[in-house]
Amino acid sequence: MSNYAERLRALTAQRGALCVGIDPHPQILEAWGLADDVKGLEACARTMVAALGEKAAVFKPQSAFYEVYGSEGIAVLERVLDDIRQAGALSILDVKRGDIGSTMAGYARAYLAEDSSLRADAITLSPYLGFESLRPAIDLAHQTGRGIYLLARTSNPEGGDVQLARTERGTSVSQLMVDAAAAENERSGQYALGLVVGGTHADPGCDVSAFNGSILVPGIGAQGGTIEGLRGIFGDAVDRLLPSASRQIMQGGPSAQGLQDALAGLVGR
Repeated sequence: MSNYAERLRALTAQRGALCVGIDPHPQILEAWGLADDVKGLEACARTMVAALGEKAAVFKPQSAFYEVYGSEGIAVLERVLDDIRQAGALSILDVKRGDIGSTMAGYARAYLAEDSSLRADAITLSPYLGFESLRPAIDLAHQTGRGIYLLARTSNPEGGDVQLARTERGTSVSQLMVDAAAAENERSGQYALGLVVGGTHADPGCDVSAFNGSILVPGIGAQGGTIEGLRGIFGDAVDRLLPSASRQIMQGGPSAQGLQDALAGLVGR
């Protein structure tokens, strides 16, 4: 499979459309009986992949929980991303970067270049310096067959202050991003651009019914979103959704069986 959209479609058909977040925050480490240090971080994150690597289609490490430990934490993140590759799963690195010019190009190389030790199959990006500010990452994703998820309507309630603001065109800012991503997918034919739209809003404030890429849906589980409620929010786009859950699965640890049971309970299999 030569690009992210094709790899995602094939793998979710085999393993189901669910993204497992790997967010080893201090409360999870404590619940697992691990120290809040880099050794605890590594034990937690890599246990997640070892237990679920052949069952989940996609994993989403949140970069902040690794960065907080400095260079040693970044080294753990590199090993976790490699574990995900070795398990035959896909990785979405949740970094939410957004910048301009050469700085954006630097972020793109860090996470999307083939020779980077931090490379992931896809990354999250913030388009709120303007959609075209992300051009270096978009172009590199197309060159390397990787994916990008744009923040369109995030799961946090504060996001609406910006994302639901009206533009001069009369649409919401989030709708502007949805439409720009859809147009880029049509232009490239790779459909590498996806959206992040939270599963915690009864009305997300943007129309994704005709969107032509993957839609990452955070907020499932601990934040109140449910798999059963997705059709009511997304309608006909439900077949393009990639629901994401973290805490609800991680709370099943530290045993492999507990994690597997939590995953099975969430997706009903």
